[in-house]
Amino acid sequence: MVNAPVDLASDTPHIGRPKLGLALGSGSARGWAHIGIIQELEAMGYKPDVVVGTSIGALVGAVYVSGMLEDFTQWVSHLSFRDVLGFLDIGFSGGVVKGEKLFNFFSEHQTNPLIEELDIPFATVATDMATGREAWIRTGHVLDAARASCALPGLFSPVRHQGQWMLDGGLVNPVPVSVCRALGAQVVIAVNLNGQLVGRHLNTAAIEEVSTEDITQGEEETSMWDKLKDYFASKDNGDTSPGFLDVIGSSVNIMQDRITRSRMAGDPPEINLVPVLADFALMDFHRAKEAIDEGRRLVRAAEESLRWLLKDS
Repeated sequence: MVNAPVDLASDTPHIGRPKLGLALGSGSARGWAHIGIIQELEAMGYKPDVVVGTSIGALVGAVYVSGMLEDFTQWVSHLSFRDVLGFLDIGFSGGVVKGEKLFNFFSEHQTNPLIEELDIPFATVATDMATGREAWIRTGHVLDAARASCALPGLFSPVRHQGQWMLDGGLVNPVPVSVCRALGAQVVIAVNLNGQLVGRHLNTAAIEEVSTEDITQGEEETSMWDKLKDYFASKDNGDTSPGFLDVIGSSVNIMQDRITRSRMAGDPPEINLVPVLADFALMDFHRAKEAIDEGRRLVRAAEESLRWLLKDS
């Protein structure tokens, strides 16, 4: 693990086209747009030379550099809301969701190589809970590095990585352009998922489609599920206080949007892709196809700029 700021770029000039870096930002379910962006870049003949991810961007980046993106795409494209709920290991210790069930599933179904053995430079961004410092994770297994970056405060529990408790990387560097530069990227494509603040954070219609019989058995468990629905649900009535995920989602999105604006002002990417997914709720992971299609659309819209920026030197 490398704590920023550290200049890791090589002084050796890049022969041919400029070295392309992909900065995959944080943004919960909207992060499936990263999949479409990578797929469309490769369809145009552009394979990133550097990949860095924060939070959901770290997860998609880890799957991509492991060579499992197509299989992963098939899986997420068939997720239902019921499937998403099935991966929530409710704990209320450090966060509502522990994340162990989800990442254990990934470990069983995805390859998990060491970052040091990858063909291209890869890093994830996390936040050191003890110091508040930005941490760049560049060693160890890719899924461990991704998990350390995915610990949204109040939702996902922090994870202990290499002796330190880690929080979500979006707290310090939501769109890791700076890390791409440090790893030698000359042209950086940033994917900013927080350019549009989300007005609702849990799809209540989807929750109601999942009956208590599908989720729990027994009166005690059914009662717990009913309480969780009320606890999580967004409230559309202006006279009703916001739900738990409304508060978490709005707070994190506002914070990350302001941090991203500030950091990009000082270190702007060559291309800034902002998916139009304003109606995506925090936990809308079952809507992957929409997000993937939006990612592909953005890259096609930027094709002329990409061709010009990435022409051979």
